[in-house]
Amino acid sequence: MRSFNLSLEGFLLVGFSDWPRLELILLVFISISYSLTLCGNITIIVLTQQDLHLQTPMYFFLAHLSFLDLCFTSSTVPQLLISLSQGDQTISYAGCMTQFFVALLLGGTECVLLVVMAFDRYVAVCHPLHYTRIMHPLLCHALAISSWLGGLVNSLTQTSLIMTIPLCGHHLNHFFCEMLILLKLACKDTGTTEANLFVAGAVILVCPVALILGTYAHIAHVVLKIKSRAGRRKALGTCGSHLMVVFLFYGSAMYTYLQPVHVYSGSEGKFAALFYTIITPMLNPLIYTLRNKDVKGALWKVLVKRREETKNKRKMVE
Repeated sequence: MRSFNLSLEGFLLVGFSDWPRLELILLVFISISYSLTLCGNITIIVLTQQDLHLQTPMYFFLAHLSFLDLCFTSSTVPQLLISLSQGDQTISYAGCMTQFFVALLLGGTECVLLVVMAFDRYVAVCHPLHYTRIMHPLLCHALAISSWLGGLVNSLTQTSLIMTIPLCGHHLNHFFCEMLILLKLACKDTGTTEANLFVAGAVILVCPVALILGTYAHIAHVVLKIKSRAGRRKALGTCGSHLMVVFLFYGSAMYTYLQPVHVYSGSEGKFAALFYTIITPMLNPLIYTLRNKDVKGALWKVLVKRREETKNKRKMVE
């Protein structure tokens, strides 16, 4: 096996070419899912900017989550669609490392942001009278910036570790440049690097999950003390959507990244990656919209306003 010349050659992303009968089905499914992801997340971003009732800390962070989902899915899905439709499966080494860095940056940022959103719900439920004072716009912006810094540090750490490994071969059994698949191409023993990457992955995945679970345990303890059923339902309603998103995102991410390289299956990994790169970003807007009266109300206002504007334009033309 020859050593792969990283400076001159690129990679061949195998994608789903092992299942040629599935490619057309996947192309249609992914195209529809990606379109829904774009529409859903852009809608939430626009609504939070236009509706005064949604200009609160909770929706400020929700808009950031939608932006992250937009960028995260766009860092991998367009190339997959080109591969499925045109058969172009090549990617340069620089392009591969850039994609790897960006995906880790956005994924790591979302990990930290979900902790921030849990803290926001903790303050709202456990300290409602002081919510406005605690969740000051300056603090909200600082927390959002901290999320991005956390993702940046994680991405720089893991990308630098991957780039120190000499690789052999150029076939990546995946549809994007994913860490465990790159490690399988290593020309030398990567035990130390794998251990370092595992620690980095545990820090950005396990620690946030522990903080979120601890936060919601405290929230549940406070909610159980609320005597009125309506009060308990309202308190839990503000947290249900966030918890659902947490389980979807962390569940698929931990399944993929917290396993040894030697037991990782590229075939299974590709389908698991479809979940956190396509399905989760698509479902997030639906979860928050269907379970949230404020978002549904704001959306209805926009639709009614657009309908009235269309009617007025038609009358003017007539």
